[in-house]
Amino acid sequence: MARLRGLLLCTALLGFVCLGAPGLAVEVKVPVEPLSTPAGKSAELTCSYSTSVGDNFALEWSFVQPGKPISAAHPILYFTNGHLYPTGSKAKRASLLQNPPTRGVATLKLTDVQPSDTGTYLCQVNNPPDFYTNGLGLINLTVLVPPSSPSCSASGQTSVGGSAALKCSSSQGAPRPVYNWVRLGSSPAPSPGSMMQDEVSGQLILTNLSLTYSGTYRCVATNQMGSASCELTLSVTDPSKGRVAGALIGVLLVVLFLSVAAFCLLRFQKERRKRPKETYGGSDIREDALAPGISGQTSMRADSSKGFLERPPSASSATTTKSKLPMLV
Repeated sequence: MARLRGLLLCTALLGFVCLGAPGLAVEVKVPVEPLSTPAGKSAELTCSYSTSVGDNFALEWSFVQPGKPISAAHPILYFTNGHLYPTGSKAKRASLLQNPPTRGVATLKLTDVQPSDTGTYLCQVNNPPDFYTNGLGLINLTVLVPPSSPSCSASGQTSVGGSAALKCSSSQGAPRPVYNWVRLGSSPAPSPGSMMQDEVSGQLILTNLSLTYSGTYRCVATNQMGSASCELTLSVTDPSKGRVAGALIGVLLVVLFLSVAAFCLLRFQKERRKRPKETYGGSDIREDALAPGISGQTSMRADSSKGFLERPPSASSATTTKSKLPMLV
């Protein structure tokens, strides 16, 4: 029993000596709450440590984009062997609040922060031999950005009885903006039963549309940095009115066609009545012309019986005609 007590006492004393020995433990402290800074301003990422700084002391700040593991961290700056080495895309905007950081303060100052600076920052202190802690602190930074001007769009069947979806979205905004749709003008708003709005996605769904739903709708995107809006005009159509209008237009076209046809027919008949009677020239062949060898007197008697008086052919023409006939015996 005495041996067991002595063994436990030696173990406790050895642990106390090891923990109290300089250079064997590093304790890093960072804020627990996330940090937020407006875009364009400066951010101070507080980091402190407790250890006895030796010749092997080293400090490293690194950055991890949102949603990625710590192993994907990109270095921002190093301090080792008494020198500071900024590196990476943030090198020109990153510095230490105290340089050299050998008095327990390793705070990082980042100027002109941008939306791409949002993520997790790692403050890591190494002071070999360090066997008891990892000397690592994590700080979450959010760069605050007001919502950009959102874009509004509509989809669906925008006719009476149909459904339509109004969408609104901002490409920028941190924290993520919320969206609210309102109807402009004095017309009554759609009934709650036919309207469903999602403030996160920015979508407004309208069901069982009627002509009273036509009008201008405004979407407002808001976060703690400000707000922005866009507008959209919704036009609800009535298909039945379109069919009636189409039938009316068809009837009018038919009536117009018939009117033009009747006008053309009447004009044609009128022109036909005005056309002069056909006259025959001397060289024309007529059905009532005298056959060769028939005397003019016979023709005159025949014509006299009909009430007409025609001039007998001249002697020269008769002689010419008779001369061409064969002599009959």
